This record gives sequence, structure tokens and C-alpha cells, in this order.
Amino acid sequence: MSQLSYIHPNAKIGNNVTIEPFSTIYDNVEIGDDTWIGPNVTIFSGARIGKNCRIFPGAVISAIPQDLKFKGENTTAEIGDNTTIRECVTINRGTSDKMKTAIGSNCLLMAYVHVAHDCILGNNIIVANSVNLAGHVEIEDYTILEGLVAVQQFVKIGAHAFITGGSLVRKNVPPFTKAAREPLQYVGINSVGLRRRGFSNETVLEIEDIYRTLYVKGHNVTNALVVIEQEAPASKEKDQILTFIRESKDGIMRGIS
Repeated sequence: MSQLSYIHPNAKIGNNVTIEPFSTIYDNVEIGDDTWIGPNVTIFSGARIGKNCRIFPGAVISAIPQDLKFKGENTTAEIGDNTTIRECVTINRGTSDKMKTAIGSNCLLMAYVHVAHDCILGNNIIVANSVNLAGHVEIEDYTILEGLVAVQQFVKIGAHAFITGGSLVRKNVPPFTKAAREPLQYVGINSVGLRRRGFSNETVLEIEDIYRTLYVKGHNVTNALVVIEQEAPASKEKDQILTFIRESKDGIMRGIS
């Protein structure tokens, strides 16, 4: 640890942690083993950083929320193991809603990403440069957001989804889909990503058939769910899609126009 950094004596620092010059570690911070903290990083109270993480210069972790309702609650900003936080990323801690902001394990947040209060991100997620996540956003495992995506507050993005660069995400994005255009809409399933992650051709085609019923065949969402329930083969992916859509009280992204 560099003598040019400030580390609060009550911070809990794991084994073999590197803290480069001019970084500041506040009280009530925990950093796991083998993590690298680059120069000029600020880690405020409430940060919980896992093992084998890399945090690059200019990142600010666990600053208080940019939320006027915040009253100083004892909340956290949590980062899982093996996650990389690139230059100038900002991750705010939670509010009384969820009491935490959380990034999972094996994630990559590229430069200038902002993660607002009470966002919950799963594992194996890639968030590209200059993406902005408003408060209370949820992103499930293996999702990819390309650069300059902006996600509205309370939006949920399903597992294995792919959001193209510059998109404005105002509605929930169901799992396994690709989303693009303005307004944001379904443009297919993320077949390339699914096959890379070991999904069989049969499963990919079944997912495609489900979304063809939902988005292409002219059904409204209510009728489409009935048809999918009755006609699509039983699978965990089918259950995952149906559950996601039924729980999306404020609606999902539109179909192909």
C-alpha cells in the first residue's frame, strides 16, 4: 500500500491488496483479497468490494446518492468478486428503498459508467462506456449494454439481453432479447450470445418461437401469454420469460414496427 494514499484505520483491507498512490479509503469500507485499487480512486463509507477486483483511476465508489430524499441512511455499495471497474466510473450507495446498490461478480463496467442508488446488477454483465443507469434499475445476469445507453429509473432488463449503443431504455426489456431503435423495440433474440454461452440450437429456436408469438404474430401481450403458455414446449427459459413479462407492471418494450 502506498504511503501517498489515505486509508482510514477502521477500513477492513484483505490480503495482498494493492492500493496505488493518491487513493482515499474511508471508514466502514471492506476490500477483499487480491484486489487492485488504482491511483486517484475514492472509496467512501459503505463500500463492500470483493476479491480479485480491479478499480481504475478516477473511480468513485459508494458516494452518497444523488437523491434529495436521502436522509443519511446507513447503506452500502457492493461489488462482487472478479469485477473490473474502469476509469471514472461512479457507483452511488443505496437509499432506504433497497439499502444497497449492488454489482455482481465477473462484471465489467467500462469508463464513465454511472450506477445510481439502489441499482441491482447480476453476474457476468458488461456495461460499455458512458452508460448511465438511473436509480432502482435492475439488470439480470449476462446482459450487455453497449456504449451511451441510458436506462430510466425502475426499469428491469432480463438475463442475456443485448442493448445496442445509444439506446434510451424506458420500458422493461425481456430476457434473451436484442433491443434497438428509437423508441426502443424488439429486433430479435440474442442468438449469438446464447450460443456462445452454451445454449443448444433447439433451445435458441424455442426462445425465438416464443418471441415470434409475442412480438410478430399480431397478438396483444395478454393473448400472446396465453398462446405461449398453451403451445410452447415446457422449459425453464419459457418460465423465465413468462414470469418476467407478468411481473412487468409498467410494460415491456414494444414490438417490431
